[in-house]
Amino acid sequence: MKSMQDCSKQIDRLKAALENADAVIIGAGAGLSTSAGFTYSGERFHENFADFEDKYGFHDMYSGGFYPYAALEEFWAYWSRNILINRYQDAPKPVYDELYDLVKDKDYFVITTNVDHCFQKAGFDKRRLFYTQGDYGLFQCSVPCHNKTYDNEQIIRRMVAEQRDMKIPSELIPRCPKCGKPMTTNLRCDDTFVQDEGWYAACERYENFIKQHKNKRVVYLELGVGGNTPVIIKYPFWRFTNGNPKATYVCVNFGEAVCPPQIQKQAICIDGDIGEVLKQLHK
Repeated sequence: MKSMQDCSKQIDRLKAALENADAVIIGAGAGLSTSAGFTYSGERFHENFADFEDKYGFHDMYSGGFYPYAALEEFWAYWSRNILINRYQDAPKPVYDELYDLVKDKDYFVITTNVDHCFQKAGFDKRRLFYTQGDYGLFQCSVPCHNKTYDNEQIIRRMVAEQRDMKIPSELIPRCPKCGKPMTTNLRCDDTFVQDEGWYAACERYENFIKQHKNKRVVYLELGVGGNTPVIIKYPFWRFTNGNPKATYVCVNFGEAVCPPQIQKQAICIDGDIGEVLKQLHK
């Protein structure tokens, strides 16, 4: 891990930018949850999915989510465990709590591609959150026949408790209350993703926040955003910064802290673990 002493100047600049900011817009990707301990491979995977690994040969939770299971009973045995540990259990490290402490007294908004609900569990105002890619805690019709989502905590916990031999009881398979087809996870992986009323309301609040602060001293704080979906957070943050000389673009990412030359003078790029950077900011 890179020494935080190597990043001390950037961290000091970030402290000053946050202190002087009129608003902070957080853009969070998978790297933030990874820093909080929500790892999808290694020991955490083996502890929870050793039986699936032995049977099917995949070695991380991400791959398991795309495996073509022969039966819905197996599909939901896998996914119920995945959702339980990544949505309803707390993150192993207090990274989100430390981030909240950093911005709770600021005028902030969060846009994230993460689906694990960690922001709300840490105390972030849900009206200042835009989950663009869905939520592990929601079901939707797999067709989908209508644009509505459904809370799943109760049925997910039953699936985990009652599954045997990597299968849930058939009567626990969730089905759409309107068309009777199987339900699925509300995750953006193809064109069947449901954007419900809550999604559009959050999108509108985010867009309004951007407009209201576009000419102010804004810190665009990008945390753990990789190159899979740069059009959601990274590229817009670059564009917003380039269009506002008062803005500061911040990228904290282990191994991928970069920015285009057009905004280099307005940018703070820190190559390091997000949790360690937050600890330094609190000192």
